[in-house]
Amino acid sequence: MALYDIIIVGAGPAGLTAALYARRAGKTVLLIEKETFGGQITLSPHVENYPFARPMSGSELAQVLVDQAMNLGAEVEVDAVNSVSENANGTLTIKTDYSEFTCRALIIATGLKHRRLGVPNEDSFIGGGISFCAVCDGAFFKDRPVAVIGGGNTAVQDAIYLSKTCSKVYLIHRRSEFRAEKRVVDGLSACSNIELVLDSVVTECLGEHRLEGLRVQNKLSGDVRDIAIDGAFVAIGQEPNNAAFSELVKLDGSGFIIAGESCTTDRPNIFVAGDCRTKAVRQLVTAGADGGVAALAACSYIDAMGITA
Repeated sequence: MALYDIIIVGAGPAGLTAALYARRAGKTVLLIEKETFGGQITLSPHVENYPFARPMSGSELAQVLVDQAMNLGAEVEVDAVNSVSENANGTLTIKTDYSEFTCRALIIATGLKHRRLGVPNEDSFIGGGISFCAVCDGAFFKDRPVAVIGGGNTAVQDAIYLSKTCSKVYLIHRRSEFRAEKRVVDGLSACSNIELVLDSVVTECLGEHRLEGLRVQNKLSGDVRDIAIDGAFVAIGQEPNNAAFSELVKLDGSGFIIAGESCTTDRPNIFVAGDCRTKAVRQLVTAGADGGVAALAACSYIDAMGITA
């Protein structure tokens, strides 16, 4: 069985950047991804908040990152990681659905998944009107009506943020009171173009080729209304993809791997990068930064141990 210097689990921007930095440092690298190379960024039709030569779609950016990593010699496997165990010699064995691999250092870059509404037509409009990031995509809806679905801090803050550029913001929440902190909710009073749609749930996404509206039902009265909008921002929670590592490294109460800007965990040979770690800002640019930091930290660990593949 081949022994890799570094195995990276997850091939989103954090994992791909980590692979790039690790290969440039001369380490052998295996990338394991179970779904889509590029991660959540592939859902964005336009990426304009990342310092590269020109705006492009998330899918195009993902392909650029994949090409860079593979051209430098990173190996890739499409597989799902089930467990990680430490061997007597300090190496790690990663077991997947179809195989197992061994490495000297592991970088976890599994990202997160956004909770979905689970209503008809939702999936077909992701990237075509439905977004999960107001900061990333809000500018595309300047002077147009949008909706935010959710009742926590993120949803309320997104609505306030969007109200500064969008013509109208519908804030849809299934309860009569928000879960957000009072100081956050108090900010709504200064936004005259935010309409609260409370005690209500989205039952269907409407439109032909792009999102054109939401069908909303009031839970108390049963009344149904169609709200015409150009964009919808779903903010009903996030789930990190860290289940396979729950017995390996420390997680916080929400399932995120506990790590600071150093991207180191409580295990010396395990590192973490991107949205799956505890952090305040989860953006494309911070994911890439984490990837570089985690890779350099893993390389330093291997070099300090005086070991090479």
